[in-house]
Amino acid sequence: MEFPNKGIIETSEGKVVVKGVLPDQKVSVQIQKVRKDRAEGRLLEVLEESPDYTESPCIHFGKCGGCSYLTMPYVKQLGLKEQQVRSILKPAIERQSSKVTWEGIKTSPVKFAYRNKMEFSFGDEIVGGPLCLGMHKKGSFYDIVTVSGCRIVDDDYKAILSATLDYFTPMYERKEISFYHRMKQEGYLRHLLVRRAVKTGDILVDLITTTKEEHDLEGFKDALLNLSLSGRIVGILHTKNDSLADAVIDEGTEILFGQDYFYEYLLGLKFKISPFSFFQTNSLSAEVLYKTVRGYIKSLYDQGKIGNDGVIFDLYSGTGTIAQLLAPVANKVIGVEIVEEAVEAAKENAKLNHLDNCHFIAGDVLKVLDEIEEKPDLIILDPPRDGINPKALTKIIGYGVPYIIYVSCKPTSLARDLEILQENGYVMTRAVAHDQFPWTSHVETVCLLTKI
Repeated sequence: MEFPNKGIIETSEGKVVVKGVLPDQKVSVQIQKVRKDRAEGRLLEVLEESPDYTESPCIHFGKCGGCSYLTMPYVKQLGLKEQQVRSILKPAIERQSSKVTWEGIKTSPVKFAYRNKMEFSFGDEIVGGPLCLGMHKKGSFYDIVTVSGCRIVDDDYKAILSATLDYFTPMYERKEISFYHRMKQEGYLRHLLVRRAVKTGDILVDLITTTKEEHDLEGFKDALLNLSLSGRIVGILHTKNDSLADAVIDEGTEILFGQDYFYEYLLGLKFKISPFSFFQTNSLSAEVLYKTVRGYIKSLYDQGKIGNDGVIFDLYSGTGTIAQLLAPVANKVIGVEIVEEAVEAAKENAKLNHLDNCHFIAGDVLKVLDEIEEKPDLIILDPPRDGINPKALTKIIGYGVPYIIYVSCKPTSLARDLEILQENGYVMTRAVAHDQFPWTSHVETVCLLTKI
């Protein structure tokens, strides 16, 4: 297996890459492309399962495109992810003469019902079929599978999804309401966004529609409020979105009930979360991740390599979670984030937590670094999946800080950026993988880099 979910079949003519398979399966594959000694194939049939195959705990596995590893024992899944990260980082490790302390992979505290946010899509599974609400069908951009039995969310999500579908289905069957067709660019129902605070149980529900039709949503609101849930609905919202992109984009939101935010807690800090705030989607595992970052800094502090009177840059800071966790060990923390709403949330959250040494700037890291007068003593990097703009990375390296901590949600991007960092005098000293999203192909990595 190659990251993220590419199965490799070795043949006498070269490698065949096929998605959607698992280690040690015997499969039938149709070759679709051939390039020199490498071919791409499409899975036709699983002829034999792997020896340690386990029955999927989710009834949607195989149809839904969400999870990849539900028929693998969790321990083997962890081993696979760790092996993939180590394989991707192997060239970086071999490029340096100094030793890297590899710390394995840290597990998520919860294996099921861990997500605190889901974006369900409206559609149909087959053309002209019943109304569906759920996730994209495996291998399809258009077909939707209703995931009322999804295992990576708790029962409140399932109840809200089912109630929503039950409410709109009769109207859909009477042709009084429609879902948005991406090809035709017409229709009304687009997405259902549900967020739930793990620590408080507060829930936000947001119905995303186009403006192509008008409907009274009072009955929808009442249907949700009549549900018996373990958590508590604190807000029901209606967001309008006419963009062509298949994404939840806020082009105007009205409150049907309650409020448009709730509070979540991480490692003793309080965070205000709105429907569109960036926030780690596995709260309990995020605490493990942030403890790792904090632990790396504490180790440097304990060894006398850094003091608590320096300036920390938290670049690609999102809603400022890491910045606020590090505030007690710094004189000043400066967060930079391109999404303005996230920066406003970060400022508000810093006030909530009475942290007056956190400062957040909205803008592109590449440009903002030219405007900041302070020089950092330590830099935290937590970029999006595509990694860091090479020009921004050059500016970051130019500070010459003795230590950089890189938090990566895509190890291939990390490996690319490490090559540039190593060329400029940085070496990896510690690294660890994190399983933020059990049963999926995603994996996080944290690296401590030291200037030599």
